[in-house]
Amino acid sequence: MPAPHWPAPAATGPVDATVPLPGSKSVTNRALLLAALADGPGVVRQALRSRDADLMVAALRALGTTLESTRESAAGVDWQVTPGPIRGGAHIDAGLAGTVMRFVPPVAALADGPVSFDGDPHARKRPMGPILDALRSLGARIDNDALPFTISGPLTGGEVTLDASGSSQFVSGLLLAAARFEKGITIRHVGPPVPSQPHIEMTVEMLRAAGVTVDDGERDMWRVEPGPITARDMTVEPDLSNAAPFLAAALVTGGTVTIPGWPVHTTQAGDALRDLLTTMGATVTRSSPAAETASRSGSESGPEAGSESGSSAGAGDQRPASRTTDLVVTGTGQITGIDTDLRDVGELTPTIAALAALASTPSRIRGVSHLRGHETDRLAALATEINRLGGDAEETEDGLIIRPRPLHGGTFHSYDDHRMATAGAVIGLAVPGVEVENIATTAKTLPEFVQMWTAMLEAR
Repeated sequence: MPAPHWPAPAATGPVDATVPLPGSKSVTNRALLLAALADGPGVVRQALRSRDADLMVAALRALGTTLESTRESAAGVDWQVTPGPIRGGAHIDAGLAGTVMRFVPPVAALADGPVSFDGDPHARKRPMGPILDALRSLGARIDNDALPFTISGPLTGGEVTLDASGSSQFVSGLLLAAARFEKGITIRHVGPPVPSQPHIEMTVEMLRAAGVTVDDGERDMWRVEPGPITARDMTVEPDLSNAAPFLAAALVTGGTVTIPGWPVHTTQAGDALRDLLTTMGATVTRSSPAAETASRSGSESGPEAGSESGSSAGAGDQRPASRTTDLVVTGTGQITGIDTDLRDVGELTPTIAALAALASTPSRIRGVSHLRGHETDRLAALATEINRLGGDAEETEDGLIIRPRPLHGGTFHSYDDHRMATAGAVIGLAVPGVEVENIATTAKTLPEFVQMWTAMLEAR
């Protein structure tokens, strides 16, 4: 029996809350995979516990890595990761996790036997062709062009050309395993611009921090030299994209929301919220850094560690510590529409669209045609659900046009998409009677979303 719809609570006044966030899913799953490919044991601290992260843990265990939880708290879980020989005969459940279905196949192609992949029903519709074709051109044997499929090596690396305009994960997936390929890899992108470039920058910085030589000096080309991936300890940053609905609550209610631990330097797409929310009428401030510098020996913090351009660094180098601030967003209750290109930060689109549906002036979101291939067609879903509540949202070829119109209560469908569910919660702050279908889908990246949302409102 389907779970009952979640009555999104309407705000009764300005919020005033501090909202600590769990670790970044993007950083967590990259860190776990790199640790599994490293030249010795390492620790990934404050890793996210969520469906996507748990699927990555299960996939790496199936391929021969030992992962042991040494500490778990509200901040996340510490994983002791011990690499092992990559073994075939495994079955990988990707769920709806793009980071599993696109990052793990290149690793599986290094196994000593075939590895099969499948996922949730909608995962079988998500684009996979470019990365699977790239692996084929490098020597892998793959029996399908989408989930489910079975992949067999050996794979030695080399040069590959692909169209990554559908997802930056096609590039990141190849980069993450490339140092383990006998010939390394050279990737050339041909086609429309690659979306979500900050996620590729994140991958490159994390590789360099693990001692891998990466050349990304030429546009749309990446070269990784073969060699070891240095075992290390690292701490995962908070998930800045998951801050989006909470910070949006400050605009909607005319209140203040503080996110502690916001990195001064980060490659996370969510950092763009500072500018986006300012444009839509918020006041955004940052506290003084909580930590300026620290000495390290074998321990790094965040994906930025050891990220000097064109360099590779060992785990024993002394580096500046990751600096953080408290990010404070304050709204007036009035929201201004926005005209923006979100190509590089498409994951923020559902929250920005929800705010646009409540704004006093029209909005146009551009550059996000790739969102049609996410957990659902997010552009069609957002237009449908905003209009279902009485709004005026129009799909364009690469985005949305949203015009002011009074909204009313009703069901906001999530399409099993965590960011659609949180967008419904944002609208529900200002529109009584909104019920979000399958709020549990937020467990993909934010398992405690309902409790955190309730606590934010009660903090007032």
